Amino acid sequence: MREFVTEEHKKSAVAAVKELIQIPSVLDEEDSGTGHPFGKQVVKALDKVLEICKDLGFETFKDPEGYYGYAEIGSGKELFGLLCHMDVVPAGDEKNWKTGPFEPTIKDGELIGRGSQDDKGPTMAALFAVKALMDAGVTFNCRIRFIFGTDEETLWRCLDRYNEKEESITQGFAPDAEFPLIYAEKGLLQAYLVGPGTDEIAVSAPGALNVVPNEAPYSGTKLAEVKASLDKLGFPYEETENGIIVQGQSVHAKDAVEGKNAITRLAMALSDITDFKPIEFLGKVVKENATGENVVGVVKDEQSGQLTMNFASLEITPEQTKIGVDMRIPVTIEKKALVKQLSEAIVPYGLTYEEFDFLDSLYVPLDSKLIKNLLGTYRDITGDMTEPIVSGGATFARTMNQCVAFGAMFPDTPDYMHQANERWELNSMYRAMTIYAEAIYRLCGK
Repeated sequence: MREFVTEEHKKSAVAAVKELIQIPSVLDEEDSGTGHPFGKQVVKALDKVLEICKDLGFETFKDPEGYYGYAEIGSGKELFGLLCHMDVVPAGDEKNWKTGPFEPTIKDGELIGRGSQDDKGPTMAALFAVKALMDAGVTFNCRIRFIFGTDEETLWRCLDRYNEKEESITQGFAPDAEFPLIYAEKGLLQAYLVGPGTDEIAVSAPGALNVVPNEAPYSGTKLAEVKASLDKLGFPYEETENGIIVQGQSVHAKDAVEGKNAITRLAMALSDITDFKPIEFLGKVVKENATGENVVGVVKDEQSGQLTMNFASLEITPEQTKIGVDMRIPVTIEKKALVKQLSEAIVPYGLTYEEFDFLDSLYVPLDSKLIKNLLGTYRDITGDMTEPIVSGGATFARTMNQCVAFGAMFPDTPDYMHQANERWELNSMYRAMTIYAEAIYRLCGK
């Protein structure tokens, strides 16, 4: 097997990732405007990645509205797509970072910074893998197009716009998940459960819907009673100047069963001292269950396992209650039936269902040419015969025809995505580059 990736390619890829990490490309709706729909920093990252691609010899295009861009090499009717994104999640409390989140740092063989794993690092690994093929004189039998989204961490408006305006890919992958590859992704449904407000208690625990909340603050006249209830339940909390912060354990919503939800823990404590119906729903019905079983019963299939249901945010004011929920739906389960079950289950608690976002599931058969080539490459290089994965996560792969998520994290790679001190081991990055180069050579090289 030919080795395409050189030390120079590795060095250049790391330098490019560092350039991109320095740009805090976090969604900023308040900074939205003509040419920068998600904020000036996000489009700055898009401009930078297109500049990098142009310097490497790619033809580039930027959507005039600033929703997406792409870089292309090769020729032919067929279009092989690599779906990447330049936006990142917020850094959170920077006191939890050992280095600046947007100050890329290499320490102990790891590249540290927001976006190192998700998705600036993997994007550059794939880009410089293709550059390695170009430098080796490989001729491509199709066009290879890197598509750069700018709204992946929220509503995917970037690729919605791309699909409205641009050519569809023939096949491809998103370097934004795990090896060996993900051939099925659960449906993603996000909604708000909205109901009456109350003067009795107030809660403000906003949060990203795709993250299990690790903190839930509370202050108010019932503080002593809430603390006593938390003590009885055995739930930890931190005392602050104004009240308390209930502690949980944050994980990605797709892995909600592995986390500890601070909001439902607070609700369990509150439900012991108040008769407020929306709190009763969270504290007496949902409790610490993260599969939705307590709300809609057991929902699962053989292909992709069980539903996850993450109650990620809670706002209670005198005017209304608003509960944010993220659901990862098994690939054969109908959304319409699930929504009907949920809507009926919340009626007794004065809540109504308001949909926020929905992404349909992804399923590519294991006997497809794409999967056989990608999986074969991974196995030939690593010797790892791990079976392909079904995931509750959502990648851009589900937006395109014949597309899967392929790397860049290995089965033994610690997952630091969306967390403080996000980092990626450089040796893992280099291994991913080697796999990407060989896989793309097999699929696109003459």
